[in-house]
Amino acid sequence: MKRCAWVGDDPLSIAYHDDEWGVPVHDDRVLYEFLVLEGAQAGLSWMTILRKREGYRRAFDGFDPRRVARYDARKVARLLADAGIVRNRAKIDAAVTNAREVLRVADELGSFERFVWGFVGGRPRRNGPATLAEVPARTPESDAMSAALRARGFKFVGSTICYAFMQACGLVDDHTRDCFRAGARRVTRRAPA
Repeated sequence: MKRCAWVGDDPLSIAYHDDEWGVPVHDDRVLYEFLVLEGAQAGLSWMTILRKREGYRRAFDGFDPRRVARYDARKVARLLADAGIVRNRAKIDAAVTNAREVLRVADELGSFERFVWGFVGGRPRRNGPATLAEVPARTPESDAMSAALRARGFKFVGSTICYAFMQACGLVDDHTRDCFRAGARRVTRRAPA
C-alpha cells in the first residue's frame, strides 16, 4: 500500500497518516489538541510528539480547554516535571494561554471550529501534490490564520505551525497523488465521548 513519503515504517506514524492526517476536524476539543501538539512540535520531530501524545492527553486533562484554561502556577510546575510531555515552559504556557483564547473565540463566534475553518472558506482544500517536495511549509491562508491568532493573543502559532495544524485537522489535504489516501472520502473526526 503506497503512502505519503514522510510516513516511514513506525506503526504510530502509519496509524496517524492512515486514520487522522487530512481528515476534517469540526470539534473544538480536537482542534485545541492539535494546536497544542503542533506548537509542542516546533523544533522537534513529529514522531517525538506522536510518542508523547498519550502523555499530553493525560497531562492536559484530555485537552479540555475549559480545564486547561484554569491551570495555575502549581499545575504548570507539575507539567514542567512531567517526562510524558515536552518540558518547555514557553510551550506549556502557550497551551494554557491558547486554551483561554479558544474559549474566548468560541464565546464570541459560537465555536473555535467556525473561526479556523473560515480560513479555507469552510471546505477542505485538496491540493493533490505529486510529490512531498510540492507540499508547502506555509501558505497565504496559514499566514492569515497565524496573524489572526496572534492578534487574539494565541502563542506558538507561526505560519508554519498553522499550516501543519491545517494539514493535521483536514483544512487542507496534502496526501500525494500516489498515496492510497489521496482524494479518499473522510469521515469528520470528533473528540471521544
